[in-house]
Parts: sequence; structure tokens; C-alpha cells
Amino acid sequence: MEGEKQTGIDAIGEFGLIDRIKDIIGDQVDETLVKGIGDDAALIATSKNEVLAISTDTLVEGVHFDLSYMPLQHLGYKSVVVSLSDIAAMNGLPSHVTVSVALSSKFSVEAVDEFYKGVKQAAETYGIRVIGGDTTASLKGMMINVSAIGFMQKGKVALRSGSKPKDVICVSGDLGGAFLGMHILEREKQEFKANPEMQPDLDEFSYLVGRQLKPEARIDLIHSMNEIGIQPSSMIDISDGLASELIHLSIQSKNKFKVYEDKIPIAEETRSASMDFSLDPTTAALNGGEDYELLFTLKLEDFEKVKNHPDITAIGYVEEGEGATLVTRSGNNVPIRAQGWNHFRDQS
Repeated sequence: MEGEKQTGIDAIGEFGLIDRIKDIIGDQVDETLVKGIGDDAALIATSKNEVLAISTDTLVEGVHFDLSYMPLQHLGYKSVVVSLSDIAAMNGLPSHVTVSVALSSKFSVEAVDEFYKGVKQAAETYGIRVIGGDTTASLKGMMINVSAIGFMQKGKVALRSGSKPKDVICVSGDLGGAFLGMHILEREKQEFKANPEMQPDLDEFSYLVGRQLKPEARIDLIHSMNEIGIQPSSMIDISDGLASELIHLSIQSKNKFKVYEDKIPIAEETRSASMDFSLDPTTAALNGGEDYELLFTLKLEDFEKVKNHPDITAIGYVEEGEGATLVTRSGNNVPIRAQGWNHFRDQS
């Protein structure tokens, strides 16, 4: 490799890197592997009817979280939720997690206690068990890895590739709130650095700050759909922004995803805060990320069963073709581009 021109990872981004890794590793399919690299979780058949889902997520201080405004207990909770959300995105129910941490010398025993209190709270909230992990030293800051395990019936799996033309595109909850929550926290951080005597007043923004610091995995929605007797034809969790996730589903299914701007669910708190930051609320919903809501498609007959569900919103439909399109409020069709979070962007 010496003398050869090297390519920066930021030039291809996270998903380009995953594709290259997948090419190097090669096809790992065997009689037990239902789904490998390329979805929210890997799926392994444990019996004729049961599938084991495994996901893993890594969070790095200074890249994914800022301890100047992220309480350690919230961080422990969020670290678990991020991985549980991946299991939910396969239409699965999580059962166990492992939690590994790398810590620099700046962390006290009491600080680690706070982090694991958050881990325990998440486990109790979602009825899962923490079954192990690893601890090691870090030369700088903190790094967290959580692996989640869940189970589902083989016929109940929702892959990213499963949508069909005429399916209805749906999302849970509302979008863009976590992105605005981050902006609010960053603003308070800068004001505090300029005036250490100031006391932040975040009561007005409690909903948005909560969306950023303590998100929830939509396991409740998986339970609801199971009880009704429907399952998504495709699904993904919204971690990198609605735009990015729409493109993933479109590429995997080889279908076109058309969504309508005026249908995208955005909370009033998000709209109001967007004005404060001179941001377009739709842009926040499309490109913000970290909402951990679910984006999924349903057959029309299945959508009829949930169309009055208070936490499910139809935002468009699948059609033959390719790519993802936003129909603006003025009726223009605009190609959707992924401009969400890039993990490999220069953080300096």
C-alpha cells in the first residue's frame, strides 16, 4: 500500500464503508443465516420457526455524545435504547443485551455507577436482561458498545427489502425533535462557556431535550402490530434522518418511495424551536436523525387496520421505479438526498 493514493473514509461515508466491508467478507449465507450484513440486525435461524436477531452499536465520546450536557445515567439508558431499536426495526422483541465500555482515567467509580444505573433503568423499562459485556481502558474519553439480542417467528421478520408497489409508507411518532434538542443543548453549552455563572433554563424545551438525551425504542409499536395481527412489509429505525432511511428502503427493495411534505409528523415544539434557529422543520425531520422512530411499509389492507392509530402516520406510498421523492406543499416533486449524520465527517 505504500506509495498508493489512500481514500479518506469520509469520501465514501458510513454506508459506503459497510458495502466495502461486505464485499471483502463475502457471502456468509448458510442454512442458519437468514440475514447477514446490510440490515438493522443479523438474523440466525435457531429452529424451523424461530429466528434470533443480533444487533450491535458503538457510541464514542465526542462523536456521538457530549458529556458536558449528557448526564451519565441518561447515557447508559440511551446506549441500550439505540440497540433495542435495531431489534424492533426487524419486527422483533429484544430479550438480552451485553454492555461494554472503554474508560479513560478521568472517570471515577461513582461516574461508572451512574452510567450503569441508566443501563439498569433501560433494562427494567423494556423487560430485558443485561447478561455481560467487557470493561477496558481508553487513552481518551469513553467508548460504549451494546449488543442486543431478540427473538421472532421466522414468518414475522421485516427486512429493509420487503416493500412492494402500492404499499403505504408509515412512520411512528414525530420527527426532528432530537435534532432540535441537540441544537438547544449546544446553544446552552456555548452560552455557559461564555458565562460560567449562567444557569441554563431548559424547562421550555423539555420535550425536545428529552428526545435527544433520553429517546425511547418503539417496542410498544411492535407489540401493538402483533396484537392486531399485521406486520410491516419492510422496516428500518430512524437513526440517521428520514431521508437517509427512505433511501435505504428504496435501494434494498428496488422500488421508488414517494412521500408528502405535509404528511410528515412534526411536533409543535419542533416547529417553534426551528424558527428560533432559522431552520426549516421539514429539513430537521428529513436530515436530523436520532429520533429512533420506525419507518415502515404496510400493505394497503393492513394499513386500514391501523389508520386511526394515534401514533402511526401515513406519509406516502411505494411505486415502481427507483429513488425517493418528496412532494412539497406546493406540489413539486423533489429528489430526496441523504444529508443526515455522517459518522466519519471531520470532527475537529
